[in-house]
Amino acid sequence: MARASTGKSRGASSRIGWPLKIIVGVLLVLLVLLVLNAFALNNETKPAEINVPGGQLVNTTSGQLQVLDTGEPPAQASLPVVLIHGSAGAINWWDDLIPLLEPDHRVIAIDMLGYGGSEKPDSDYSIETQGRAIAEVLSRLGVSRAVLVGHSLGGKVVTSVAEQAPALAAGLTVIDTAPDNSFGGLSGGARASRTPLLGQALWRVAPDSMVRKNLEQGFAPGYDVPDKFVEDVREMTYPAYKDSAVQGEEYTEDQTLVERLTALDKPLLVIFGEEDQIYDAREALSAYAAIPGVETRLIVKSGHSPQVEAPEQTANMINTFAASIAAADTARIARARALVRKQQAKKRQARNRVRQQEAKRRNSRNKASQQAGNQ
Repeated sequence: MARASTGKSRGASSRIGWPLKIIVGVLLVLLVLLVLNAFALNNETKPAEINVPGGQLVNTTSGQLQVLDTGEPPAQASLPVVLIHGSAGAINWWDDLIPLLEPDHRVIAIDMLGYGGSEKPDSDYSIETQGRAIAEVLSRLGVSRAVLVGHSLGGKVVTSVAEQAPALAAGLTVIDTAPDNSFGGLSGGARASRTPLLGQALWRVAPDSMVRKNLEQGFAPGYDVPDKFVEDVREMTYPAYKDSAVQGEEYTEDQTLVERLTALDKPLLVIFGEEDQIYDAREALSAYAAIPGVETRLIVKSGHSPQVEAPEQTANMINTFAASIAAADTARIARARALVRKQQAKKRQARNRVRQQEAKRRNSRNKASQQAGNQ
């Protein structure tokens, strides 16, 4: 009786055990595939390539960056305007803005390291590294002073450029960049893509529809995301996507943008789209208002990317801001020249007084000599 009972138990256990073993085996295989996929994506790199008309590659110590440089405008007195895109973006996020700035400025749009046509290493996407690379590009292009414009993550990068090369930043324009990480952030698949193993899996298998859905957060509700922005994400490597976001958050955890920009004491324009779905626009602008001398602007019916959604308004704000800096420069130069002229006039007057005094002394000596001769 006992043996018969044991045999039946073994048969039942065997029937239950094999399916379980198969499931466990499948799960183990999937886990191995996930690990291998993560390893491959974490070490993926891509060389730089020109993928925009008129683009050029510029060498930096961190890698080659793709640059679009419109050249000098007719108005030589104007300041160059440098455009730095945001996370998952590229030069083409400025396509509608550049023609509106170009008549008055030399416009330089740059793909950050890991984006667009720029080189994509497997590591070192810190904000400081990005800022240093941008400064190196501008130095090689012969730009010594410019208005730096950064969108979203690019706002942090232009802040870092100004911190590392203060003389280069004539002024800063920050577009829809939160002062710190407490004002919101990406959600859904865009956030999940940063999760270990799951993130790499999503990166590998996500269809264009999912990428487009994630990108919709970067605009006002209902905005039709262009195909070219989906292609920009496909051009990226996983390290560029994930590490840029993580390093960007660490940058404002160490010190908020309000603190950094206050310390820089540069002319500052902050622009937000009223319908930003990633950050609370009004709360962010209220925080920036604490910076002495800051100009804040809210663009209605625009989301997180007003340079795409409302290019005319955005361009007008940047043009006006850049013109005010140029006018202040002109006034400062005029005052400096006037001071130099005044100082030179004083020196001439002093030299004339010395000459007059020397002439009087010579006359006195001559008279004395003549009187002595007459005696």
